[in-house]
Amino acid sequence: MSRPAPAVTVLGVNYPPEPTGISPYTGAMARGLSRRGYRTHVVTTHPHYPEWRVSAGYGQWSRREHLDGVDALRVRHYVPSKPSGIHRLLSELSFGLRLLFAPLGGRDAAVLVSPALFSSALAAFRLRLFRKKTPVVVWVQDLYWLGLRETGQDGGLSSKVIKMTEKWLLSTADRVVVIHDRFAARVADDYGIPPERIDVVRNWTHLAPSAPVDRSVARAARGWGNEVVVLHAGNMGIKQGLGNVIDAARLAEAQGAPIRFVLMGGGGERDRLKALAEGVSTVQFLDPLPDAEFSAALAAADILLVNEYPGVSEMAVPSKLTSYFSSGRPVIAATDKNGITADEIRAAGAGVVVPAASPQSLLDASLELGRDHERAEQLGQSGKRYRETVLDETFAIDSFATLLQTLIDGDRARPPRSAVSTS
Repeated sequence: MSRPAPAVTVLGVNYPPEPTGISPYTGAMARGLSRRGYRTHVVTTHPHYPEWRVSAGYGQWSRREHLDGVDALRVRHYVPSKPSGIHRLLSELSFGLRLLFAPLGGRDAAVLVSPALFSSALAAFRLRLFRKKTPVVVWVQDLYWLGLRETGQDGGLSSKVIKMTEKWLLSTADRVVVIHDRFAARVADDYGIPPERIDVVRNWTHLAPSAPVDRSVARAARGWGNEVVVLHAGNMGIKQGLGNVIDAARLAEAQGAPIRFVLMGGGGERDRLKALAEGVSTVQFLDPLPDAEFSAALAAADILLVNEYPGVSEMAVPSKLTSYFSSGRPVIAATDKNGITADEIRAAGAGVVVPAASPQSLLDASLELGRDHERAEQLGQSGKRYRETVLDETFAIDSFATLLQTLIDGDRARPPRSAVSTS
């Protein structure tokens, strides 16, 4: 009698059709596991990110879907219009409470996607209480406590609770999967997780290969002329520190520089940034775009921008980088020169690093690179090669599938629970 296909449950707050952030990776992983013979079941929320508004047609208490070979259960949770502080916490907790009682599907393995931290912790609590034999993998896209520390929000009781929760979640997992080698070092050093229980699986681009883009047509469609176009795509939140870009645009206007800074996407800081940029002619806001138009916008820009809040260094690898590298355009990163983002830019040979929160440095580097077409082309092609070799989707999902099969077969590679420090 043949052995039944292993059943895996993926629990995460973001899932397609959300177009950006963690959603494309969770969706691609679930689809990839299904295509590799896993019976894959997802429990998630209704699409709401990055607008922080439930999409039209969704919002039922629960809803079942079958998407690309994956069974998905969507549950309604609290979606705050201003996702910060206590509202963000209540949003995560509301999803976590739904996970305590929702049918979880496959028992062979469970993958908890963090963020969201608190919903993942509640799900892990349920699994450890009632499904002790189910291997649990925590897939870390961002480190919460490190993010608070790097954005200056790490004081007080709430920070301690977050660190304790994150440490417990990572300690209780059979394996922790991170998206960068430096994340692995942080998880080991900050939380005492044994290195043999940490695996690195790199993120990849979620954009399908696209036909060559006529850049002049694509630029004209967005009102771009001969000026240097610097495009920031993706979420507009606190850790992006995009006030720096508005300041650079103001300097450009004052100096008569032929440049346009474009902020494309949504997020909790978008309205504040639009108000801050009122009357500034050298900045433009674009709404999120579907994949094909998104790819065309990236290709049409002269430079693609990663901008990070001062002090942000280790908390996350910007997911936009994989898409940026695919476009063949050069990248400027306004960030900590010793941080993960800067390391990634240098490893790919794909761009230039300037200090965070230095608008004049950002403006000067953008003008210099925008004028040097030969160098821009070299950097863009180097990033594309890096994406095609190091950041390959097939390799990443194969690695994840192999890890799951190892756990399902019984090799959890974890020390006895008493050996895991929780101090």
